[in-house]
Amino acid sequence: MQHTYTLEWIDVVITVTLNPKKTNVSEITEAQIEAILSRLANEKASLESQLKHQVFGLTKHKQIELLIKQYHYALIVLLDQAYENQNNCPVKNQALKNLNKTLIKCLDELLSFIEVRFNQYLSLEQRVPVTYLLVSKKDLQKKLDKLKEGLAERLNDQQFMDIVLSPLYIFINDLKENHEVSFKELLYQKELVKELELMEEHEKEMCTYTAFDELLIYLNFNSKAYMDYFTKKLAEKINSKASIADKIDELLIHYKAFKQLHRKPGIVLNAQYADLKTVLCKWFKHELFYLEKKRHLAIMPMDENAPPQNAKEGKKHKIQSVLSVDQMALILRSADELKILIARSMNAVFKSIVPHLSTANKEDISYDSMRSKSYSAETRDKEIVIDTLQQMIDRIQDY
Repeated sequence: MQHTYTLEWIDVVITVTLNPKKTNVSEITEAQIEAILSRLANEKASLESQLKHQVFGLTKHKQIELLIKQYHYALIVLLDQAYENQNNCPVKNQALKNLNKTLIKCLDELLSFIEVRFNQYLSLEQRVPVTYLLVSKKDLQKKLDKLKEGLAERLNDQQFMDIVLSPLYIFINDLKENHEVSFKELLYQKELVKELELMEEHEKEMCTYTAFDELLIYLNFNSKAYMDYFTKKLAEKINSKASIADKIDELLIHYKAFKQLHRKPGIVLNAQYADLKTVLCKWFKHELFYLEKKRHLAIMPMDENAPPQNAKEGKKHKIQSVLSVDQMALILRSADELKILIARSMNAVFKSIVPHLSTANKEDISYDSMRSKSYSAETRDKEIVIDTLQQMIDRIQDY
C-alpha cells in the first residue's frame, strides 16, 4: 500500500522557508508568518488524523511498525532542523523567533502523540537524539515549575513533594554528555508529569491510600526515598493502635488494599532498582510475621493455680516454637507427605515429635489434636507458614 508524504508542507516550511542557509529569512513578512501560524494548528490535527487512518489501513504488525518508525524519525530530523533555524534566527526579528518556537512545540507534540499512541511499535530502548532531548527537557521544566506551585498549595507536605519532584528535576538538569537517555526513560518522565497535572484537576482520595500513592504505585515509582516514606507513614499509623491484634488487623487491611492497586506493566522510574510492588509486598509480609511472632511471645499472666517452679523441674525440657499449634501441624504434615520425615505413618510422625514441642501459650500439646488440625488449615496460618519457610530459604542462601 502506497502512502503520500503527509509531512510535505511542514517539511518545506522548516527545511526551506525558515532555513537561513537556503532562504533570506529577513525578507519574510509578518503576513507570511501569520499565514504559516494560522495553518499550523490545522496541519497538526490533520497529520494526527492521517497517521491514524494510515495505521488502521494496515493489517500486518511489521508494516505498521515501519510506518510509525518512519514518521517518528522524520519528525526528529525536522525537529533538529527547526532547532537549528531558531538558533540562527536574526536576533531582532521577534515574530520569526516566535514562529520557530511554535514550530518546535508543534513537532514535540506530534512526537509525543506517536510515542503515547503507538509506543508498542517504537524501539524504546534506543537513545533519544540530543536536540529532541533538549526540547523535551525544556518543555518538562516549564510544566514542572507550574506544577510545583499548585502542589505546594495543596499538599502541605514538603518532604513528600521533594520525593516526587526531585527525580524529575534531576532528570531535567542532568547535562552529562556521556549520559545517554532512552525513549523509555523520557516517556516515563513525560507520563509522570502529565498524570500529576491531571490529578490537580481531578483530585480524589481512596479509602486506604491517597490519590498520590495510587498514582505512584501505578507508575512503579520505585524511588528508595518514596518507599521509605511510604513504609514510615504506614508504620506510624499501625503503631498508633493499642493492641497487637489491632495492629495486625490494620496492617492486613492495608496489605489487601495495596495488592488490589493497579500497576501499569512494563514501566519503572529507575530500572536499576527493585520493583516497587515487590519491595513493599515483602515489607508487609515481614511486618506481619514480626507482629504474629510478638503476639505468640507475649508474656502470659501468672496462673495462681499453677504448680510452683520446682515442681516442673523434673519435667523434660521442651523446644518452644513461635509458630502456633495449627502452623506447626501444617509443617509436620507436609514433611510427612513429601517423605522428608519417614515413619510408619503420619500418626507416628506427630506422636514422636509433638511431645517435645511447646508454644508460648501452651506447654503440653496433644499430638492427636495437632494432627487433626493439619487437615483444617486456615488461610492466615498457611500464609504465615509459607512466609516462615521463605525466610528460612533466604537465610540458607546467605550461608
